[in-house]
Amino acid sequence: MRSKNTQNNLPRVNKRRLLQTPRGMKDILPEDFLYYDYLLQTAKKTLEFYNFRRCEPPILEKADLYNKGIGSNTDIVEKEMYTLKTKEEGEFLALRPEYTAGIVRAYVENGMFNWPQPVKLYSFGPVFRHEKPQAGRYRQFYQLNIESLGDSSPALDAEIILAAKVFLENLGFNHNELEISINSIGCHKCRPIYIRALTKYYQQHLKDICTDCKKRLKTNPLRILDCKNAKCKNVKEKAPNFLDFLCDDCRNHFKNVLDILDSLGISYVLDKTLVRGLDYYTRTVFEIKKKDKAGDLALAGGGRYDYLVKLLGGLDRPAVGVAFGVERIVDELKLMKKKLEYPKPKVFLIQIGDAAKKQAFILLEKLRKANISVESNLEKDNIKSQIKNADRVGALYSLILGQQEVLDGMIIIKDMVSGLQETIPFDRIIDELKKHLKETI
Repeated sequence: MRSKNTQNNLPRVNKRRLLQTPRGMKDILPEDFLYYDYLLQTAKKTLEFYNFRRCEPPILEKADLYNKGIGSNTDIVEKEMYTLKTKEEGEFLALRPEYTAGIVRAYVENGMFNWPQPVKLYSFGPVFRHEKPQAGRYRQFYQLNIESLGDSSPALDAEIILAAKVFLENLGFNHNELEISINSIGCHKCRPIYIRALTKYYQQHLKDICTDCKKRLKTNPLRILDCKNAKCKNVKEKAPNFLDFLCDDCRNHFKNVLDILDSLGISYVLDKTLVRGLDYYTRTVFEIKKKDKAGDLALAGGGRYDYLVKLLGGLDRPAVGVAFGVERIVDELKLMKKKLEYPKPKVFLIQIGDAAKKQAFILLEKLRKANISVESNLEKDNIKSQIKNADRVGALYSLILGQQEVLDGMIIIKDMVSGLQETIPFDRIIDELKKHLKETI
């Protein structure tokens, strides 16, 4: 006797034996990729208006690129990079943990310093960090990067911020909910003076800071200001202000950036604790957050990296850029009820019998060449199941091709809304469909 509970009859999967994604990784399913594609197409439309052009470095780079470029004392290099050694050449490689170092390497290697400056590039793709997985944070995630290389003008800092803001607004974010935090972290001339003052201040408050900050005080003092530990909050808020230590060149540069933002009507918040987490940043640093009752959500962050090109073997070429966390933006778009769908087919082709199946292949290609979207189930012969599928996908018309229709050189066209149908010559189907679809629109 068969059980009434059909679920008991379904094949069971042994999860212990099932191959699954590694921890911290996820599959991007078709419905999710609609959002990734929407984000990329919006980026392309927005950024190419500002004359940025797409450039993609390889996912695998020499690990030394990130050791030099990002900084050997950063969390990314110390704890989070995925590395491997090739079997034949013995090369020590790394999956890219961020884009900028690879873009700078490409700028140097391909002689882009000989192009008209600045060279304005954008990139979109996966990056990898061995972080602790948590909601909205994965070990493989996507980034959108914008870079402007080869010029030190404050106008480029402002343009990057402007382009980033316009991109987010074009995605659907309300400009009133976006907040730009900005700071300057100086240059090689004035930064050491500030670091000495910062170190002295924190040495007086060792008992009030976390273990990580005590370590950073010895290895990378600026990173102390990036600490999110509640224990360190009061000490951080009273730390010396970087703006009080800027040299004349850095002070003038930052003033000019702010003046341009003011002239554009772009509001911002001066944040003396904003330093960013990578060693290559200089002068202007900024973040763009979405203000929310539940808390601020960082959507993008960037700044200047005026010494990175020279550090990686190139000429002395300053640069500025910004990176967006794609998954975080995708999650926000879903919360904002941004609904994206694949285009529904206008026509569903139903075929019954071997002769009709062969003729169906020919007709499918004719419809596609005529730019008429069509779907079919060539593996099925049952007319009822195919009509159900036509209803399911929301087709406006179904075409029915059986053995007799093939012999007569005819085909049935059925209106899926009214249920009316007519039989027409096979060679007139494209013209008839175009006429029907035009009337429907």
